[in-house]
Amino acid sequence: MNGSLDSRLDENIAAVKNEFGSSKDLATEMVSVGPGQLVRVSLIYMRGLIDAASLQDRIRTPLLTSVRVKSDDRDFDPVTIVRSELEAAGGWSRIDCIPDISQAILSGMTVIIIDGVTEGMAVDTKGGQERAVEEPSTQSVVRGPREGFTESAATNLALIRKRIKTPDLRVESRVIGTLTRTSVDLLFIQGIAKAAVVEEIRSRLNRIKIDGILESGNIEELIQDNTVTVFPTIYNSERPDVVAAGLLEGRVAILIDGTPFVLLAPALFVQFFQSAEDYYQRADFASLIRILRYICFFISLLAPSFYVAITTFHQELIPSPLLLSLAAQREGIPFPAFLEAAVMEIIFEILREAGVRLPKTVGQAVSIVGALVIGQAAVEAGLVSPGMVIVVSITAIANFVIPAFNMGISIRIIRFLLMMCAAAFGLFGVTIGLIAMVQHLCSLRSMGVPYMSPMGPFNLDDQKDTILRLPLSKLLARPRFISANRIRGHHDSPRPK
Repeated sequence: MNGSLDSRLDENIAAVKNEFGSSKDLATEMVSVGPGQLVRVSLIYMRGLIDAASLQDRIRTPLLTSVRVKSDDRDFDPVTIVRSELEAAGGWSRIDCIPDISQAILSGMTVIIIDGVTEGMAVDTKGGQERAVEEPSTQSVVRGPREGFTESAATNLALIRKRIKTPDLRVESRVIGTLTRTSVDLLFIQGIAKAAVVEEIRSRLNRIKIDGILESGNIEELIQDNTVTVFPTIYNSERPDVVAAGLLEGRVAILIDGTPFVLLAPALFVQFFQSAEDYYQRADFASLIRILRYICFFISLLAPSFYVAITTFHQELIPSPLLLSLAAQREGIPFPAFLEAAVMEIIFEILREAGVRLPKTVGQAVSIVGALVIGQAAVEAGLVSPGMVIVVSITAIANFVIPAFNMGISIRIIRFLLMMCAAAFGLFGVTIGLIAMVQHLCSLRSMGVPYMSPMGPFNLDDQKDTILRLPLSKLLARPRFISANRIRGHHDSPRPK
């Protein structure tokens, strides 16, 4: 066969089985209809990918009841009758070649082939085991919705539709991956998202040539602007309210089937320091927490570097009582401050990674107890000073305050680079490192949008929701560099004629 369906049912079944290598999870059922039940109908589907109740209600019941009742008619046309019954039960789509049948089966559909007919019918019976909607584990809040995305793209889309009830929410679907055939949906609000940004993301998705997409991180890596950076340029979230808020600002969401993490682009640097809970509390509370996050950002980034630089090169900056205390602590320590800080940071990173990989019941205990035991033992052994243990501990705790996990990883990488600059040139080296980091951040773009906006380039109006969060009554404009329609509450989208 050349891929087209044969008029002989047995040949078609054999071709489908051969396509799947006679896989044991491929199911074929035979039903007889027509006068004397001489017309054979085959149902082909993949076990585990279909919903048994949907198969029974939409296909088996119509074929075994209504079609058989009508089979006594003299002018019995199995194709017309079967199609009419399937249409009444929920619809079908035409399919006429083996590759399309294979793809339909792998997508959770049930294919119906009638003996003597060279066209099949595909009925949507998608199902199988799915995780229920639960509270997100990586982006928890004290106040706010408890729903989180699942691995089902259809469920995730429904969670967004529940929050944005407008027909202007556009959904464009495509399949990426020659082997995985992963469903990828592009979401944006017509009239709010910039057409140039939507077209840029659309073209980048269309340019992807790869055999498999297993997680949203694969898409993120393939469409990001600059790969030579440690900073994330695409935001991800498993909270429907966060994605809905991003869409309302003019961002574009990318849903990937099989993962609960949804991508949002363009992404700005300040976005990684914002939390969904900022908008569910009073503005003064939210602003205070945001300021605290930025303070923790600088502590996590600079605390070890400052300690190394000051204790090594700039002792005159330390008050005399504190200098005497630090000198007494470091008496007998065999390593320089940089090596001492680097070893402690590496040990803490090992404990952190071990706590993530170990089973949940013991992972947290190992990371906490390990840090306490190793830190205390290192001080008593005279390998590190108590001051260094305090600095490393405060640095690690401050890193956990950052809401975005991937931004926390970037800070940890930059921290080691700044420690090297501090060990080589003191505070001058730290200053040079910070200037280089800011210059690099200002050069980054996310889908063509400046990464450091609205601070660089500076936009005064957008400062209302950057470091501070003004009351919602003052947030009347969407971000300048993202949205095509800046005025909230006035949405006049173009309608097709």
